[in-house]
Amino acid sequence: MATTQAPVSTAGTPIPAAGEARAPVEPAALTPGTPATQPRLLNAQLSQLEYHSRVLEEAQDGSRPLLERIRSYSFVHSGLDDFFGIAVSGLRAQREGVQTGTAGLLPDGRTPSEALAAVEERLEPLLETSDACWRQLQTALAANGVHILAIEDLDHGQLEYARQYFEEEIFPVLTPLAVDPAHPFPHISHLSLNLAVMLDDPQSGRRFARIKVPPNLPRLVPLPVPANVTVAEGGHPPSYFVWLEALVSSHLDQLFPGVPVVGRYVFRVTRDYDQDIRERDTENLLNSVQQSLRERTFSFVVRVQCTPDMPESLRARLIDELDAAQAICSEEQAPLGRRDVMALYALDRPDLKDPPFVPRVPGTLDTGDSIFSVIRRRDLVLHHPFDSFTPVVQFIESAASDPDVLAIKQTLYRVGSNSPILEALMRARENGKQVAVLLELKAREDEENNIRWAEKLEDAGVHVVYGIIGLKTHCKTTLVVRKEADGIRRYCHIGTGNYNATTARVYMR
Repeated sequence: MATTQAPVSTAGTPIPAAGEARAPVEPAALTPGTPATQPRLLNAQLSQLEYHSRVLEEAQDGSRPLLERIRSYSFVHSGLDDFFGIAVSGLRAQREGVQTGTAGLLPDGRTPSEALAAVEERLEPLLETSDACWRQLQTALAANGVHILAIEDLDHGQLEYARQYFEEEIFPVLTPLAVDPAHPFPHISHLSLNLAVMLDDPQSGRRFARIKVPPNLPRLVPLPVPANVTVAEGGHPPSYFVWLEALVSSHLDQLFPGVPVVGRYVFRVTRDYDQDIRERDTENLLNSVQQSLRERTFSFVVRVQCTPDMPESLRARLIDELDAAQAICSEEQAPLGRRDVMALYALDRPDLKDPPFVPRVPGTLDTGDSIFSVIRRRDLVLHHPFDSFTPVVQFIESAASDPDVLAIKQTLYRVGSNSPILEALMRARENGKQVAVLLELKAREDEENNIRWAEKLEDAGVHVVYGIIGLKTHCKTTLVVRKEADGIRRYCHIGTGNYNATTARVYMR
């Protein structure tokens, strides 16, 4: 006769059969320094790093198209920027709360200090793997005609082009700031790329200057193809680039004429981006959000990135001036801020990308009937990005122009910088319709974009509500009120993703 054993949970507790009462389980004690007391719980921050590690594996996968690997690589570093600005800064705040007696342990049993130490320990091999991956990607890019060159590798024609580009496009927007008793250390903004320049001034001796690499210029500056390079018939012309900071660094003689430059080093700073938006019932919510955004500019430093060639004395001075003794400081090979390699994905190289995916438009919407008559006959379900987001945009645009539509009411969280939906809402108001929008100002990292849209909508006459005090409105829904022959009808769209026509082509919703 066969026998079976009762199933056991991951905690070693027998799982009761159907109909049996489950014995109460005593919660494990939360003891500082013993994360094993919560074996069933994972640390949230370490889990995020593991996620970025898995995305990095996609960038390492040589079987994938090269520019898709570049995109994955950019995602890793963009994600790490967010990780430090939000997750690590949150741990810093929790650690300070523990020290003041206002916070306890994390769910996995670690103290915030232990979690920060574990993050730093896990980060080092992840960055080493990233450096190795970047070297592999550079080699593969060069083999496929995409060259990112050092200044010393430029030929005469490229050097002349670089000099002219620097003088005409870069030089006018640079502002070198020297540090001396009359000029204090300048503010270093969140995610800014900077050059620390050491000068040997003949009159005042060794001096330090900081140059901010312009964030509004292409990080990868395109260069002309060398004259001696020929392109095979039917082949793809090669592409050549140089890093913007390398161009700035190679023309320091124009920024400090007559002053010898004895050192130039790249560094980058990540600041706390996890500050709560302060809301007061007695104040205008828009003003509260704007004030909090201004304060974010001067939030504490979470991470300092620098290249290995920076002298220890200069690194110590930076950390001291930035009040960054509690920050995670990492040495990384150039280039820093590798999220910017995403610019390479814009190259017209379909041979280095996945075949384009064309989302499906449901047949019921491809009959020529108005979208309202289709929805009146039956409900529709769209699964983005596999189904096109175009019908959602058409739903709002049709409502904006339909003379029988009386009102449009919508909630918005993230909408993007160029939104056809918001343009349609403003057009609807111009057409005399009642338009009301609840626009969440507290959408993290989109606050400034949403404030701009809120002001545009209000200028167009749209009634705008700036969220709800104490809450975030994260639902995505639209109500269209339409006058029809048999009376007033309401048409509704409910979604799980944002009203963002760009990300709807990428993210599963």
